[in-house]
Amino acid sequence: MQQVLIQQQISEGKPYPLGATWDGLGVNFALFSENADKVELCLFDSTDSKRETERIELPEFNNHVWHGYIPNIRPGQLYGYRVYGPWEPKKGLRFNHRKLLVDPYARSIVRDVKWDDSLFAYKIGTATDADLVKDDRDSAAFAPLCQVTDPSFVWGDDKAPDIPWNKTIIYEAHVKGLTKLHPTISEDIRGTYLALGSPQIIEHFTNLGITAVELMPVHYRSVNRSFEERGVSDYWGYNTLGFFAPDSRFASVQHGHMDAVHDFKMMVRALHAAGIEVILDVVYNHTIEGSHLGPSLSFRGIDNTSYYRTVAKDPRYYMDYTGCGNTLNMMHPRVIQLIMDSLRYWVQEMHVDGFRFDLASALARELYDVDNLSAFFDVIQQDPIISRVKLIAEPWDLGAGGYQVGNFPVLWTEWNGKYRDTVRRFVKGDSGVLGEAATRLTGSSDLYEHSGRKPHASINFVTCHDGFTLHDLVSYNDKHNEANKENNNDGENHNNSWNCGAEGPTDDETIKKLRYQQKRNFVALLFLSIGVPMLSGGDELGRTQQGNNNAYCQDSEISWYNWNLSEEDKQFFEYVKEIIAIRKRQLVIHRKEFFKGYRRVEGSRINEILWLKPEGKAMKDTDWTDQERRALGIMIEGRGIEEVDSHGHKLEGHTMLLLSNADHRDVEFLLPNRKDGLAWNLLVDTSQSVGLLCWQLNSSFTLKARSVALFELAPLSEAEQEPEQSHATVSPDAM
Repeated sequence: MQQVLIQQQISEGKPYPLGATWDGLGVNFALFSENADKVELCLFDSTDSKRETERIELPEFNNHVWHGYIPNIRPGQLYGYRVYGPWEPKKGLRFNHRKLLVDPYARSIVRDVKWDDSLFAYKIGTATDADLVKDDRDSAAFAPLCQVTDPSFVWGDDKAPDIPWNKTIIYEAHVKGLTKLHPTISEDIRGTYLALGSPQIIEHFTNLGITAVELMPVHYRSVNRSFEERGVSDYWGYNTLGFFAPDSRFASVQHGHMDAVHDFKMMVRALHAAGIEVILDVVYNHTIEGSHLGPSLSFRGIDNTSYYRTVAKDPRYYMDYTGCGNTLNMMHPRVIQLIMDSLRYWVQEMHVDGFRFDLASALARELYDVDNLSAFFDVIQQDPIISRVKLIAEPWDLGAGGYQVGNFPVLWTEWNGKYRDTVRRFVKGDSGVLGEAATRLTGSSDLYEHSGRKPHASINFVTCHDGFTLHDLVSYNDKHNEANKENNNDGENHNNSWNCGAEGPTDDETIKKLRYQQKRNFVALLFLSIGVPMLSGGDELGRTQQGNNNAYCQDSEISWYNWNLSEEDKQFFEYVKEIIAIRKRQLVIHRKEFFKGYRRVEGSRINEILWLKPEGKAMKDTDWTDQERRALGIMIEGRGIEEVDSHGHKLEGHTMLLLSNADHRDVEFLLPNRKDGLAWNLLVDTSQSVGLLCWQLNSSFTLKARSVALFELAPLSEAEQEPEQSHATVSPDAM
């Protein structure tokens, strides 16, 4: 009787907005499916329900959208869809109304997948053509459930910190990993959005000096069935199912229930109040549904050929540029709309400040090859909301021609994989990389200047979630991924790492000292490079994954950050904090423009940047091609900045001298001469504590083996004075 009553009450509603929209009186339901014959809305009483209590046919179909409005339904209502249409897998049509499907626009997903064969639209078997045979079992008892949400939230005076790109310092973090083991955070919220927005974590961020936290995926994801069968987890979260719903595994239990949307907003509000931006790592290139042998949880059963990129001559199969079995169909306008609606939702409703796009090259594929002028980028360019937030590309995918570092259009920054690889090779002492290292340390103009972009287009990083941690980078030559239960076959084999003399943990004090020195070298070069630095979360704490360079499935202490620091790690944290502070106060390091060569200042010609060899003379062409040269000096002129502040006043920074020696031998470096009354004030020496604080012009400085030093040109009277605490060189003696 109740079902009949609701079917009588339902009206045509509106085709926009898509999803379930509560207006205070009822809910408008709208679902895109171009090729469906009929759509039924299924309502559930609780997350324990095995079947829907009501099934209502959506009455209207306009512009390929099925829609209807039902009064008196309120936030909290659980729902899903059944979509009717042809079962013709060879044509790419995989409709099966016996499978309950997730709304692609669901703002909240509250029940996780319970893996069962009924979740597959075909009869699972070993036969070659198993996916062609329709399965008639009902999946409602095992499928995820959507929930109608109330968008209201008291944001107060929340506003975006709006940090300029050239002053941005990014900290990549995992919501759970960052907070799960924190000793002073209440146990009932550890590993949640609320924990990440807690005073303890915010104090850590502000003390460290970062300006933005880049969160690994928080879109609702599902655990791949094969993960469960292997007894591992989808810890990283790159198998997205819902592009609007925050992942419920990071929600806290409040008053007996979980509200991931509310908790996420609370986290953002707290971070914004501390002046910290929130950037999301988003996965719009593929979904959890995988290949043609995957489950029907949402998109596949709603409209397979619209949502996914199928093989043109054989649409039974998918084009797989992601290595995950499928690729979203960026050639379909409704898919582009889905992504743009999702992005705007996270900015306007959830108040995030930017996005890092996983495998972004896959989003550019209109035809077979990557097209950096694809419709997706055109839409981003003209969108009044998304074009104003921070946009970061992971500029590669797994298809042919997918490595696109340097080829993204204006507005976009990029994870600079060439920076990572080159700096790793340089620091560990490889031959023949000095020239490229110099280019990477000064902004990678060869990659970004040609397109009209600035140095901030280069997101510089040495480590990230994918690969070794910083501590493991200097502790292991080889990956050790046995815990992933893939026979150590997963993960990158070419890591450009060096264990400094022993594989893994060691009691050898000489090796331990060298490892900490190498870590200090990496941190110094990262934060003293031109471009935007990104620190992998936990590296400042000495985090190790025990040699695992692909901890995607490790929801365990392998991945969680250890806050119980040794004395060496405490000192290393202080060192990282000091290097970040130096970066922030040195204008020549967070400059906005690429180096042009020289400038005219007060009638004199000055070089913006000089490349120096240990003899104190400028590098020549033959020096750059010397395969065995591993020491380099970079002098950046403080008067060479053609930039002004917000009031139009010309900026002038301090002249900086960065010396780096990747050789196993000490090098005597002749410091550049300048006019009288100036001295080189030593700010950083990664090899040792410093007795003297300044060096005379044209004097020799012993640049220790495998070390980095940073000098600031200052008036002799200032350089001889005891420096402020923030300028003090951090002693590594105890390391």
